Amino acid sequence: MPSPAYDLHIHSCLSPCGDDEMTPANIAGMAAVKELGLIAVTDHNSCKNCGAVLKAAEEYGVLALPGMELTTREEVHVVCLFEELAAAMDFDAYVYERLPDILNQEKIFGKQQIMDEEETILGIAEKLLINAADIGFDEVFDLVEARGGVMIPAHLDKTTTSLLSNLGFIPPDARFSTAEVKNLANLHRLKKEHPYLERCRIISNSDAHYLQDIHEPEHTLYVEEMTRKAVIRALRQEMPHTI
Repeated sequence: MPSPAYDLHIHSCLSPCGDDEMTPANIAGMAAVKELGLIAVTDHNSCKNCGAVLKAAEEYGVLALPGMELTTREEVHVVCLFEELAAAMDFDAYVYERLPDILNQEKIFGKQQIMDEEETILGIAEKLLINAADIGFDEVFDLVEARGGVMIPAHLDKTTTSLLSNLGFIPPDARFSTAEVKNLANLHRLKKEHPYLERCRIISNSDAHYLQDIHEPEHTLYVEEMTRKAVIRALRQEMPHTI
């Protein structure tokens, strides 16, 4: 059974806080250099660089998933991963419509560049992507599931923009099966305080905004085969097999 080293939370130059060097080609190349087998680019509230990442990663022999780091109405960050690019882009359109009509100001927030796999700039995202979308946390599971994806509450141990920092608890009707913890040294405490996490697969990602911060091959994920379908299936399973 394959067990690729992964990093499933990476920002490209589409995120205004992402470095300009975080092009789809550079991300895929750095993943290959670091011997990662599985990545996902998850820009703030957008999937518009996912197609380029998938093409670039394939050239390097790295499996990539299309994804997004959604900011909910409560300003909770949720990593949303999809099997199919078309489904991710459908979600992209849904989210973009629910962002406030506030334009990005590059000099203040940074560029929001849309690129192809050869680093040609195709355009920019006009709305400021780091705002909260008008989507409640309790809506995310069904929205992502309907598009064949999986939702993962991001960096639960972070003191801002996480489910636990912003809501203070895991909702009793929560249905997510995988959660992200930035520092695994916090995992024992989190499970003790929030027993729901005992049933979850726990993953740890870089949340990289700079090329050098993409993870080294330290965390692996068991999958039935090296396909996006198998990765999504593994992340939907309760009870972790590995970290």
